Amino acid sequence: MIKRRALLQASALTLAAPRLAGAQAGQKLLRFAPQADLAILDPIVTTGFVTRNHAFLVFDTLYGWDEQYRAQPQMVAGHTVADDGLTWTMTLRDGLRFHDGEPVRARDAVASVKRWGQRDSFGLAVMAVTEEITAPSDRVIRWRLKRPFPLLPDALGKVGANVAFIMPERLAGQDAALPISEMVGSGPFRFLAAERIPGSRAVYTRFEGYVPRPDGTPSLLAGPKLAHLDRVEWLTLPDATTAAAALRRGEIDWWEQPTTDLLPTLQRGRGIKVEVLDPTGAIGMLRFNHLHPPFDNPAIRRAVLGAISQEDAMIAVAGSDRALWRDGVGFFAPGSAMASDEGMAALTGPRDIAASRRAIEAAGYKGETVLLMAPTDFPAINAMSEVVGDVFRKLGMKLDYVAMDWGSALRRQANRELPDKGGYNAFCTFTAGVNQFNPAAHNFIRGSGLTATFGWSSSPPLEEMRNRWLQSTDDAARRDLGREMQRQAFLDVPYVPLGQFYQPTAYREDISGLLKGLPLFWNLRRG
Repeated sequence: MIKRRALLQASALTLAAPRLAGAQAGQKLLRFAPQADLAILDPIVTTGFVTRNHAFLVFDTLYGWDEQYRAQPQMVAGHTVADDGLTWTMTLRDGLRFHDGEPVRARDAVASVKRWGQRDSFGLAVMAVTEEITAPSDRVIRWRLKRPFPLLPDALGKVGANVAFIMPERLAGQDAALPISEMVGSGPFRFLAAERIPGSRAVYTRFEGYVPRPDGTPSLLAGPKLAHLDRVEWLTLPDATTAAAALRRGEIDWWEQPTTDLLPTLQRGRGIKVEVLDPTGAIGMLRFNHLHPPFDNPAIRRAVLGAISQEDAMIAVAGSDRALWRDGVGFFAPGSAMASDEGMAALTGPRDIAASRRAIEAAGYKGETVLLMAPTDFPAINAMSEVVGDVFRKLGMKLDYVAMDWGSALRRQANRELPDKGGYNAFCTFTAGVNQFNPAAHNFIRGSGLTATFGWSSSPPLEEMRNRWLQSTDDAARRDLGREMQRQAFLDVPYVPLGQFYQPTAYREDISGLLKGLPLFWNLRRG
C-alpha cells in the first residue's frame, strides 16, 4: 500500500511540475503520456518505439512512408537513377537547418545513413549492396551500388525502428553502439534538454526554422510536417489509473496506450475520444537469446513454441473482445503478401504442456536458469511476460522472473553476457504489423547472428532466402519465398509469435489532425 501511495504521489508531482515550468500564456501546449518512460534518447542504439516516437519530433528523414506504405521524398527534393540502377543521385531541399542553426549538408546525411546502416536490418541490406556513398556538394548525395536496389527509398523512409534519421555529422560520426550526447536534429520540434527529468518528463518546442515540404498532403511520414503546437510535454505516468484520471480531468491531453480494463470508462467519459491509430496492429512475440543455453538449442525453442497459446497471450493484453486482437498469427503480418498457412499447425494445433515438457527434456535441457525480463511499467508487454513466465514454470524450467522498468529492459537487451553477468535468456516485446509485411524491414526474422537485432538469432537458410527475396522482382516468386521462410522459421524459431492486437489511444476531443500509424505531433491542432 505504501509503495502504491508513493507512486501516486510521484505521479501527481509529475503532473504538477510542468504547470510551474511549462508553457507561457497563450502558447498552444499538448501534454502526452507515452507508452513508457523515455529512458534512451538515441533512436539508433535501441529499437524501442518510445524512443522512435520521440525521434520523429526531433529529426527528419530523407524519405517518408505515406499511409499506403509508399516512400515519398521528404528532406530530398528528388532523385535520379542512372547506370542501369547502380547510381542514385539525391538532392536535398533548399533551406534545411539543424536546431543549432547549422545548415543540413549532404555529408551529414551520408554520416547518418552509415551509422543507421550498422544497426538496422534493412540498413544492413542497403550497406551490403553499396559500393560507396559520397557528398560531391553540400546538397547532393551520391550512391554507387554493386547491384540495383530499387527499395532504397523504402529503406530510407521506413516507419519501423531503426529509422534512418538525419543528424549532424559530428553526432552521426560517433560509435553506432553508443548513445549520442545531444539531441540536435532538423525536425519540426526541438528537444529541451534542460527541462528533461529522467523517469518523469521530456519537453519539446516548435522549431521556428523548420522548412516543411511545400507540396503534398500530410500522410503518415510523408507530406508537409506543419507544427501547429508551440510546446509538447511528455509525462511518464506508469500507473494506469492515475493516467486515466489525469486524462479525464484534462491534466493530460493524450494517453498513448490506455489499458483494456479502463477503455469502457474512457469511452463513456465526456470530452474524450478513443480510436486505433495503426490499422496494421501490433504483433507480440517472445524473443529468445540465441547465444546462451538453454535457448541456443532450436529443439528447446520448438518445444516452447508448442506450449504457447496466442489466445492466452492476447486475452492478457487486450481482454476478451476479439475485435481488439487475433490469434493464428505466423511470422509475417496477417493480410500481407508474405503471410501464409505454411507450418501454422505448430501454433494453431492443441497446446500440450506435457508433450512440450517431454520434448524439452529429450532436447537436453539441463535445468539451466531462464532469466525472463519483465517490464512492469509497460502494460502490454508485462501481460505477455506473465503468460510466458507461467508457461516456463509449467514446462519445468527454472525461471528467474526479473521485474524491471522498461528503460532498464531496453538497456539490458543489448547485453550479450551470461544472465548472471547482466545478460538474459528471453523477453517479450511487440512490433508494428507494418514491420512484418516482408523480410526487408522485419528485424526479428533475421538470421545473421551478432548483426541481427537483440537476441542474435542465427540461421543461414533464412538469410539466404531473405537475400533472394531482396533480389527478386517477381511477386509470385516472393510469395513462394514467404512460404519457404515461414517453414524454416518454424524449424529455427527465432522468436515465438504471440498474436496481433490493436492498441487504442485516447485523447481530448479538442485535439484534431491525428495522423494514422503512430503518435506524431505535426498536423495536430488544439481547439
